[in-house]
Amino acid sequence: MKICALLLLALPVLAAERTLDLTPENTKIEWTLSDVLHTVHGTFQLKSGSVHFDSDTGKAGGEVVVNVASGKSGSETRDKRMHANVLESPKYPDAVFTPDRIDGTVAMNGASQVKIHGNFRIHGADHEMSMDAQLNATAEKMTAVLTFAIPYVAWGMKDPSTFILKVGKSVDMKIEATGPLH
Repeated sequence: MKICALLLLALPVLAAERTLDLTPENTKIEWTLSDVLHTVHGTFQLKSGSVHFDSDTGKAGGEVVVNVASGKSGSETRDKRMHANVLESPKYPDAVFTPDRIDGTVAMNGASQVKIHGNFRIHGADHEMSMDAQLNATAEKMTAVLTFAIPYVAWGMKDPSTFILKVGKSVDMKIEATGPLH
């Protein structure tokens, strides 16, 4: 009888720990960079991702890996310069986000808005960062829309601006993902 009572008490603790699995098929990564003439839009592809979190404590972990070399803007010439001069994707082929906590309450059934905090490794360097996250969960799956900015010039990447063409010093990112929640 005591064992059954202990198991029943442990169930809420176990239920608070959840994992969201991401795949390239269920994840869309878009970026936006402004310049004086127009705004450039592009994409990246997810390599892999799994985020685990405790909805009661806010602790998080896992890893989300983005294929930097997959970056596209719709212009082959611009993409070639972006990969060779700014991202140096042959040398730094991946960007990795490792979450460590979630600020706010994750609703396990319904919508919630939180901040996901962690470490973002890009271009060979680690950077502390927070992402705004709009989440919508059911018992089986979660949909997430994450937005954040990457101050790439401040983080040591080359500014592609020229004397005539001036571009923003930060890239706006948006990630939309839906995955199984277990």
